[in-house]
Amino acid sequence: MESTFMQKSDTSKEIEHSIKNEEAQLKNTLSKSSLKEQIKEALKLRKLIKDSKPEFVRQESWRYKRIKESWRKPKGIDNKMRKRVKGWPKIVSIGYGGPAIARGLHPSGLREVLIHNVKELEGLNPETDGIRIASSVGSKKRVQIIQRAKELGIRVFNPNLKKGD
Repeated sequence: MESTFMQKSDTSKEIEHSIKNEEAQLKNTLSKSSLKEQIKEALKLRKLIKDSKPEFVRQESWRYKRIKESWRKPKGIDNKMRKRVKGWPKIVSIGYGGPAIARGLHPSGLREVLIHNVKELEGLNPETDGIRIASSVGSKKRVQIIQRAKELGIRVFNPNLKKGD
């Protein structure tokens, strides 16, 4: 009597275990597909944010030729930009940032990896990584890198040869 009871509990445990495995596999496939969708949405949102974001300029760069437009944080005690006075340019703040999931991604949704030689292509994932060939790479090595990337199925963001080559 005890043995039949033990056998039933063992089979029920096996069934529960197989159900849990199936659920985990389903969650993995759902999370992978939803992650791609999330990245797509984040890239769209990043573009919208960038379009509405003001150009951040250095204070009074429009007034003096010697002061470039490159951003510097205003620090003066009576500084109008620092005080956020109406009519003065906006200053950089965290609220203008894009979605965290889209940071560092190419507009195609792939992560950009800078490549200097053929050996650096090994270990890259063609589904998540794309390559940008460094500007210091010559035309001969560039052709080798492009051929190897094509074999591995990795996207090259700058496949064209330089003008001097």
